[in-house]
Amino acid sequence: MVVRQARASLGSRPVLRGVDLTVRRGEVVALLGANGSGKSTMVRALVGQVPLTGGELELFGTPRRRFRQWARVGYMPQRTTAASGVPATVREVVSAGRLARTKLRWPGRGDRAAVDRALELVGMADRARDSVNALSGGQHQRVLIARALAGEPELLIMDEPMAGVDLASQQVLADALRQQVARGTTVLLVLHELGPLEPLIDRAVVLRDGCVVHDGPPPKAVGQHALPGHDHIHPHAADAAEPIRTGLLI
Repeated sequence: MVVRQARASLGSRPVLRGVDLTVRRGEVVALLGANGSGKSTMVRALVGQVPLTGGELELFGTPRRRFRQWARVGYMPQRTTAASGVPATVREVVSAGRLARTKLRWPGRGDRAAVDRALELVGMADRARDSVNALSGGQHQRVLIARALAGEPELLIMDEPMAGVDLASQQVLADALRQQVARGTTVLLVLHELGPLEPLIDRAVVLRDGCVVHDGPPPKAVGQHALPGHDHIHPHAADAAEPIRTGLLI
């Protein structure tokens, strides 16, 4: 995945101001920053929910505007009521993650096995027949993650997967992602803080006011000055206009 000089606005307010971001195959990249820094807008632009006013996006080497292989991409939006308020079971919601693969085809054995595996990964197999309306907030989050995993994506994009989740559930979700990464999945995570996901992170990209101010080791490893929202500008931020082109890109 390659983003070059991405610009986007919400109404008249610029939100992305020339963002460059490269995610190589097999990497786990954390997108960090204070509220309003542009993190969620960036990932929503990747999946086509926010139009760019400038710049370029590529997925698996194909310009975003021509990309059609959405079965290769899993997306978990910021926590919403997407897994609640509907007369559906946990399994039915998670099965929706297979739609990009099944299209109008009746789900087969492989589809059912993928759903079973996703439910196991997030510790919700025993709740598969329960109504999603009977779940706690943390359990809703597990269901949303399972829905993204059920599609067996090559690229998994997750917006604040740990938001509002208790510590025990955070560890369950971290373990689920660890297993997914071991299978070769590339992951882009929007996070407010690294928490239990820190051991999985290969690289951190910090946004501030819609610009990249750090792209490298996770903030703790480079010192507190690089933490999201701090006034320090990463010394190589100006060099980020040209994405690194080594390695396999998705």
